[in-house]
Amino acid sequence: MQTQPYRFALAFFFLASLIGIIFPDTGSRAEEPAKADWQMVWSDEFNGTEIDPKKWDFDIGNGFYNYDAKQWISGWGNDELQYYTKEKDNAFVEGGYLHIRAIKESIHNCGYSSARLKSRKKDGSSLFSQTYGKFEFRAKLPTGQGVWPAIWMLPLADKYGTWASSGEIDILEARGQEPTKILGTLHFGAKWPANREASKAITLPKGGRISDFHTYTLEWEPGEIRWLLDGEVYSTQKSWWSSSKLEDGKGVKPTQESELNPWPAPFDKPFYLVMNLAIGGKFLGNPDKTTEFPCEMLIDYVRVYEKVGGYGATKPRGRENLPFEKK
Repeated sequence: MQTQPYRFALAFFFLASLIGIIFPDTGSRAEEPAKADWQMVWSDEFNGTEIDPKKWDFDIGNGFYNYDAKQWISGWGNDELQYYTKEKDNAFVEGGYLHIRAIKESIHNCGYSSARLKSRKKDGSSLFSQTYGKFEFRAKLPTGQGVWPAIWMLPLADKYGTWASSGEIDILEARGQEPTKILGTLHFGAKWPANREASKAITLPKGGRISDFHTYTLEWEPGEIRWLLDGEVYSTQKSWWSSSKLEDGKGVKPTQESELNPWPAPFDKPFYLVMNLAIGGKFLGNPDKTTEFPCEMLIDYVRVYEKVGGYGATKPRGRENLPFEKK
């Protein structure tokens, strides 16, 4: 015969078991920190009062000298209208942000001044560069016809030849007259004019605008490059090529696999960072009377990561974007 205390204990045990089934104890697992996929190795939080010269240098002017063609290329090859300076009117740190400001003014035969920062010195040496990794920027972009903010990467050295055989990675570009859209692009192929590109644009979800802060990220692994907006992947590229073949000093389209540099060239070498605010040019057109100046691009932080445990084997190349199909 069961006593009353025994029946109570049995009922309590049954109830506790039932609760355990419905609401299992996951506390011990929840307390274990998830293993991070990426470990930060370099950053600039812009919390000081000056741009850090150990991390950033400046491009100056409105173009560059093309030593192959032996001529000056104005407008940076894109018919851009700005003159880049390192003046504090155009680039400064304040309130925890890097400010890159474009001003409408007459300067050195140009109608606008602005700034372009890079993590490479003028002599070509690296302030910071990396092969593969995660590159993250939190930024607020200007809007208006003819306003062109960009965050991108260039090869530290032209190991496979001049642009675009050694590559270019555009993490973020925006046309100021399209304030709800961004795009990410790869430039690759052979030296101009046999260069190619692969690009993907996205409309910001939920009515978002580039004039609000967003996080723009690139994840670069051997054989695969991904673009993310606020933590969500919106573009993945798994196919590109590089050829150093020239005819009369110009790049030419390769006709067979043996004329390509080994995969995953050109995106297997160190690249450095570039941040700039351009005005006008072939990419988006010139400003008009509706464009407001000065306009600013604000960078909250730049953070670079390495993948924990390494990157593993190189992913195989896809067949899209190739100059020919494998036979």
